[in-house]
Amino acid sequence: MQLTFPYRETWVHRVNPGVKLILAIALFIVVVFTHHLMTMLILTVGALLPLALLSGHPYKRLLLYASPFLLIFVSSSLGMMMFGKGETEWFHFGIVRITEESFYRGIHLGLRGTQVAAVGLLFSLTTRPVALFYAMMQQWNVAPKYAYSFLAALRMLPVMLEELQTLRYAIQIRGNNTRRNPLTSWYSTMRMIAIPLLAQSIRRAHRTAVAMEAKRFSMSRKRTYYYVSSYSRLDIYYIAYWLLLLAGTHGLAAIWPFLGGVDVR
Repeated sequence: MQLTFPYRETWVHRVNPGVKLILAIALFIVVVFTHHLMTMLILTVGALLPLALLSGHPYKRLLLYASPFLLIFVSSSLGMMMFGKGETEWFHFGIVRITEESFYRGIHLGLRGTQVAAVGLLFSLTTRPVALFYAMMQQWNVAPKYAYSFLAALRMLPVMLEELQTLRYAIQIRGNNTRRNPLTSWYSTMRMIAIPLLAQSIRRAHRTAVAMEAKRFSMSRKRTYYYVSSYSRLDIYYIAYWLLLLAGTHGLAAIWPFLGGVDVR
């Protein structure tokens, strides 16, 4: 089953995956402790720019990937706006009460989720799992038996989806759903799918473990790798962009009066 789509490779794809992972975690920590609305707005725009320009995917596909995060932005923002607390009341109708403080908190909460989603989506769209685990083994000294185990598990996901689809087609051809009580058909269908799928997964996992053991993946000696992961000048460019964004964000929030003094704490 084809789970990938063609894309245009940019220089962000060649940045070391370990560097991108560390920066994504660091940016998440920075966002958690950011309470100024203007700072959060600039950080969000700065995270959306590389996603739109350097991910290598067309805009329609990016909108499709980002649609769940847009829904989260709208739902979380409206929930905080309409039911949050505050002193300066703007609108009140029934249980809906919008205040100035709740409005800014809602916008801030939505921007925070959007920024984290943009950084995570940029990381996932520009990083191959194989490259990430090779970088972890070579730069972070992660044991090969753990890294290759995760890679094997990722490789099994498309196979499991194909088996699930095959089982569903087989059940439809046999017509078992039409001969059973509608109240119990759902449980019967799940049982007919889950038991064979679980049995096949256990057999495949056992065969994979035996094959990895035969290939000496559990040995602790230094191994050779087909893909060589290393640091490059592109890593410096990637780090410099986010550092300049953080420095420029705090500078603009301090000197630009528009929403610069709004603190949502």
